[in-house]
Amino acid sequence: MYHIAVAFDVPAERRAEFIAAALADGRDSLADEPGTRRFELIADAEDPNRFYLNEAYEDEAAFDEHCAGEHFARFFAVIEEFAEGPAWLIRGTRVDDHAVAAA
Repeated sequence: MYHIAVAFDVPAERRAEFIAAALADGRDSLADEPGTRRFELIADAEDPNRFYLNEAYEDEAAFDEHCAGEHFARFFAVIEEFAEGPAWLIRGTRVDDHAVAAA
C-alpha cells in the first residue's frame, strides 16, 4: 500500500471553501478511482487554518492515476489561488509485518 500525507495552510476566510473542495476530492476519488483506499482530511489541533491530507492507494501507480485525474485537477483549481501547499510530510510504501499477519 502506498501512503502520502501533505499539509496545507489556508487563510481563515477561505477555510470552508478548502474543506468543501478537499472533502469532494476525497469522496469522488474513493467512488471513482479503484486504487484509492483512504482519503482523510485532518484539521491541525493547534492551528485551525492548517490541514493535512492523509491518503492511501493500492500502489504508487494508483497514486499517479489519482494525480492525473479530474478530481485532483478540480481540487487544485479551487485552492490554487489561496492555499499554501502541499508540503510533503510522507510519501512511501507501507512495510508490513508478515510475522504478525501470519499469527
